[in-house]
Amino acid sequence: MDRQAATIKLREHGITPTQQRVEIAQYLFSQPRHVSAEQVMELVNGGRPRVSKATIYNTLNLFSRKGLVRQIIVDPTKMFYDSNVGKHHHFYNIDTGELTDVPPGSIQVDDLPELPAGTVAAGIDVIIRVRAEQT
Repeated sequence: MDRQAATIKLREHGITPTQQRVEIAQYLFSQPRHVSAEQVMELVNGGRPRVSKATIYNTLNLFSRKGLVRQIIVDPTKMFYDSNVGKHHHFYNIDTGELTDVPPGSIQVDDLPELPAGTVAAGIDVIIRVRAEQT
């Protein structure tokens, strides 16, 4: 995604396109990705500290609030940001730390319990944790 397309995408979602936000958007939206904040920082900074950790986290959280990315919490210490905000589920490899999409249509969730009064379901996230077979 080029700079202009990233700027337009941010503006369409009510986000002021600062230089750092545009750089992060270019990286995130150039292809579907599952990335941690640390991975974003490493790739955006390219080995030299230009964008602070706080800016990375604040930007990712802003993108999440505005619907540009989806936060996927795989355990209490690990969160991914998914640039595919459509309905889908994930495999999480606990050996490698990799998060990947489950093929569309592979999982059907039926018979949800009755929701608390005054609420509606906002989404269902299924994370299937996998690891290498033990021989």
